Amino acid sequence: MEQFKGQPRLPKFASPKRYDIRLKPDLAACKFAGSVAIDLDIVGETKFIVLNAADLSIQDGTVSFTSKASSKVFEPCKVDLVEEDEILVLEFPESLPTGSGVLAIGFDGTLKDMMKGFYRSTYEHNSEKKNMAVTQFEPADARRCFPCWDEPACKATFKITLDVPSDLVALSNMPIVDEKVEGHVKTVFYQESPIMSTYLVAVVVGLFDYVEDHTSDGVKVRVYCQVGKQNQGKFALHVAVKTLELYREYFAVPYSLPKLDMIAIPDFAAGAMENYGLVTYRETALLFDEKHSAASNKQRVATVVAHELAHQWFGNLVTMEWWTHLWLNEGFATWVSYLATDGLFPEWKIWTQFLEESTEGLRLDGLAESHPIEVEINHAGEMDEIFDAISYRKGASVIRMLQSYLGAECFQKSLASYIKRHACSNAKTEDLWAALEEGSGEPVNKLMNSWTKQKGFPVVSIKIKDDKLEFEQSQFLSSGSHGDGQWIVPVTFCCGSYVARRSFLLETKSTSIDLKETGAWIKVNVDQAGFYRVKYDEDLQAKLRYAIENEMLAATDRFGILDDSFALCMARQQSLTSLLTLMAAYREELDYTVLSNLTSISCKVARIAADATPKLMDYVKQFFIGLLQYSAEKLGWEPKPGESHLEAMLRGEILSALAEFGDEPTLKEASRRFHAFLEDRSTPLLPPDIRGAAYVAVMQTVNASNRSGFESLRRVYRETDLSQEKTRILGSLASCPDPNIILEVLNFILSPEVRSQDAVSGLAVCREGRETAWTWLKENWEHIWKTYGSGFLVTLFVSAVVSPFASFEKAKEVEDFFATRSKPSITRTLKQSIERVNINAQWVQSIRNEEYLAETVKELAYRKY
Repeated sequence: MEQFKGQPRLPKFASPKRYDIRLKPDLAACKFAGSVAIDLDIVGETKFIVLNAADLSIQDGTVSFTSKASSKVFEPCKVDLVEEDEILVLEFPESLPTGSGVLAIGFDGTLKDMMKGFYRSTYEHNSEKKNMAVTQFEPADARRCFPCWDEPACKATFKITLDVPSDLVALSNMPIVDEKVEGHVKTVFYQESPIMSTYLVAVVVGLFDYVEDHTSDGVKVRVYCQVGKQNQGKFALHVAVKTLELYREYFAVPYSLPKLDMIAIPDFAAGAMENYGLVTYRETALLFDEKHSAASNKQRVATVVAHELAHQWFGNLVTMEWWTHLWLNEGFATWVSYLATDGLFPEWKIWTQFLEESTEGLRLDGLAESHPIEVEINHAGEMDEIFDAISYRKGASVIRMLQSYLGAECFQKSLASYIKRHACSNAKTEDLWAALEEGSGEPVNKLMNSWTKQKGFPVVSIKIKDDKLEFEQSQFLSSGSHGDGQWIVPVTFCCGSYVARRSFLLETKSTSIDLKETGAWIKVNVDQAGFYRVKYDEDLQAKLRYAIENEMLAATDRFGILDDSFALCMARQQSLTSLLTLMAAYREELDYTVLSNLTSISCKVARIAADATPKLMDYVKQFFIGLLQYSAEKLGWEPKPGESHLEAMLRGEILSALAEFGDEPTLKEASRRFHAFLEDRSTPLLPPDIRGAAYVAVMQTVNASNRSGFESLRRVYRETDLSQEKTRILGSLASCPDPNIILEVLNFILSPEVRSQDAVSGLAVCREGRETAWTWLKENWEHIWKTYGSGFLVTLFVSAVVSPFASFEKAKEVEDFFATRSKPSITRTLKQSIERVNINAQWVQSIRNEEYLAETVKELAYRKY
């Protein structure tokens, strides 16, 4: 048996073809019993069958293997559940005959509250607390519900039967074919599924309402939710029906199941999960309340639904061969969700907003502790950590870069042929490249390997010399050090106008191109379609500043220039003085995505400046308040009749930032509106889009001797039934500058009043609360590990609390604390967070040494716009 321990993959003696699963959950006792009969092909001579199982107990005398050819029944002489490897090893007294047979196993398990495997979630019905049973199997937790070959390449069909209380709704991947009721229990039989991977199997049992519609080709679509909330499912239902139709055209393959159910689960660790035919969601990602949800909530619902439905083709119909290729699933679904959302809501300018995804990918990939898109996975414990900004956001960004390089039509046709070719089976990254290469005649494999097989990305430096434009690439690292990566970079640029756009592949370290006109502005990486940073010499940067002030550049390019400049400043390749001077050029900016990034960069710069030059803080804040004043006055507090979705989203972000910078008029007005809201929850004075901002403003004035705003917000939290409102409040509480209140907030998020998955919303503490949060994390680490250690949420505690620090001493202190407490599932996050602290510390030092910073900041603070 020893030979099977410590292996990353299961041995290949047997291959599953069909599962017949029966489950009986007991929602009162939080337990379940089950049996599985698995049709196997024994492909090599063996006395062993090895499959995955975890947190299950195998019922005595229930394990047997029956050969189909001889009908002979084989019983194991040894049944060994190896917990650390999550495998079940069955040893038989004699070799099993090759060919097909059936493996039967009976088992029992517990419905835990860990939000993975087969687990319990709680809800209230008629003021009574009840349990529901839910599955979450990705990446490797089907083994916690039934013994199986829990690897994406081991595809099979699934026949599921459930024994459940007769008054409850029971859902699975496929439609119900029969139901038998005996007293208080009903047995529900489901149609057999098409071939699929174990991580996509799903079961939900509870009390639900639903809304229903059909696609034009007859697929029944339903949105399920807690009783009484069905109206909140209508928007997601509309998006789902339209998106299925859009994907049917785009992939040139119809949706492959007879129905699609989407369901809101109160306790859910991720945003959503793409189970075939039964997609599970957090309530915040599926439900939209016309009265109390904000525009940003609406957009989140649309993009998450579009993401999960993309997986029904890309992931479910064609599945990655192993988790190394996770990015194929996630990067692609992220990219195509923007394509679908743009098709449904062109007025949202979602492709400009996509740049926020790219920025998050670049931020993580600028760390030495990043990882390649294709990452080796050697242990189940390493899987959770790769569901990150590299797999999703960098993955989506390099797909966008490739689509932009190959052209939209060629890209779409090649994708459709890839899906047809690999439908109902598995694929690797190389298979996608092969299809795109075939369709385009371009060397896609060669071009893309430099982006998926090595970590990091380049910064392309630009200067003009002797009427030539010189390009040089080097690996960008936020620490300012130099990596040795090299890429094949699809470079685009234009000079003085968008009419003549030029493009080429930069395949070497450097190259130069003749320029006809050297006087105009030059923008490289047009539309920010490439996943790289650009560094301009001072002369070129000054011309771009002028072009921004005079509205000559597209929003995507204004975004890119600002974002690259901020990253270069953090990496100490550009001074803070020069970044602030550039930011001043954005004072009349009105585009949502650009302004959203401007406010976020302003808040980050304010934090680092407070560490580096506390004496200048008042001037820094004054400058940022002045910078946002133009857009704040244009938007005002009141929603205007017929205003756009983007204006509604922007108003909240601008007012939040002004509140955090301590802008007096904003704090005063927020307080007035908040008190009106406390008197009357449906007052037009505080619509959902500005509630978050008002809550942040209220918390700015809360302290140990003036607690009323904090108590009032907690009261609203307790009274609301809308999870979006709850997370909005949790996100605001931590912005309070009083460390005593911060400690109360942190203790509150660990209390039973806050659902486990929502606690992370309250971790974004302000600068004054950093030390309090770190002490709190250390004191509560055992409890946090026990509650969250088995999933990816624990990594968010580490990164949120550790990353904001900015001193070498703190980095060392964090390292020392975790030296004896690190586990494989947080190793990568911990290294990344400590690296961020060291980067901040180096940045602080370089800001302190800047010569003209004080004069520049004062001049900008007093400048009248």
